[in-house]
Amino acid sequence: MALAHDNKAALDLYQDMYRVRQFDSMASKLFAEGKLAGNIHTCIGQEAVCVGACRAVAASDFIASTHRGHGHCLAKGGDARLMMAELFGKATGYCHGKGGSMHIADLDLGILGANGIVGAGIPIAAGSALASRIRKTGEVTLCFFGDAASNQGSFHEAVNMAAAWKLPVVFVCENNLYGVSVEIHRVTSVPDIAERAKAYGIPGTVADGNDVFSVLAAVTEAVERARRGDGPSLVECKTYRHHGHYEGDPQAYRSRDEVEKWKRRDPIVRLRAEILSGGMAGADEMAALEAAVDREIEAAVTFAAESPWPSASEATTCVYATDNDRSVAR
Repeated sequence: MALAHDNKAALDLYQDMYRVRQFDSMASKLFAEGKLAGNIHTCIGQEAVCVGACRAVAASDFIASTHRGHGHCLAKGGDARLMMAELFGKATGYCHGKGGSMHIADLDLGILGANGIVGAGIPIAAGSALASRIRKTGEVTLCFFGDAASNQGSFHEAVNMAAAWKLPVVFVCENNLYGVSVEIHRVTSVPDIAERAKAYGIPGTVADGNDVFSVLAAVTEAVERARRGDGPSLVECKTYRHHGHYEGDPQAYRSRDEVEKWKRRDPIVRLRAEILSGGMAGADEMAALEAAVDREIEAAVTFAAESPWPSASEATTCVYATDNDRSVAR
């Protein structure tokens, strides 16, 4: 793809992927230190999918995320400070500290929200696409979901409706091979989830989820199709999460050899090597870029740690929608 040889584009993609990696690595570290409440699900190893897919859409477009959604939000332009504050449960967080890791949203950026329910974002994305169709505003909605969510009824219902009505939505399956501890091929009869697109009469494409350019190319084509009014597509991105399903997961369901094999295909290491070997940037420039992102993440942690806790009165706000207060997110 031409973008692979565009120095600035490659560096921008690397910077975005490195930001996602460092944010989730920091979140993992803070959780292990007992500084974050609740639980978190990191996307370490899957950065090429969220960054490549979000780079294919416009700022005015929408995304629907998942329980493993930090990378989606950052890739769509989310503020690392507000995200980190939300993980800390602070009043300055995206949802004022009441949503936590799995419920980050920013409607101004088109981030419809992460979701703690498997597959729940799929019908939300179809609804967003229907709203764009009705209003004739031209937006496309990206819908991220995991491999296990493709076995949910919500997947069938939403994809079927989107296909029948030719809604402007792109369904992006992040196939990291496991639904919690269940290997996907134990519970599906097809080798590629993208094959399921045939049942709805829409395109189904498989992308290398550890190659940001492969993801970008596949999702760009699907977005252009949706924006033309030709309807939805299903893009399956084959990738792998380096950490367990949740932080602290003992991972007894997969071998160390399997994890190490996939780590050798690390999307960030892969892109960094391509940039250096292709002469798109030197080692000093890459180090400076990484240091700038490291400072950004450290600043986000400082902001979150120094932010105030929500007041007790916040417990009853944003519970019900009213004519005077329609927003639960920034």
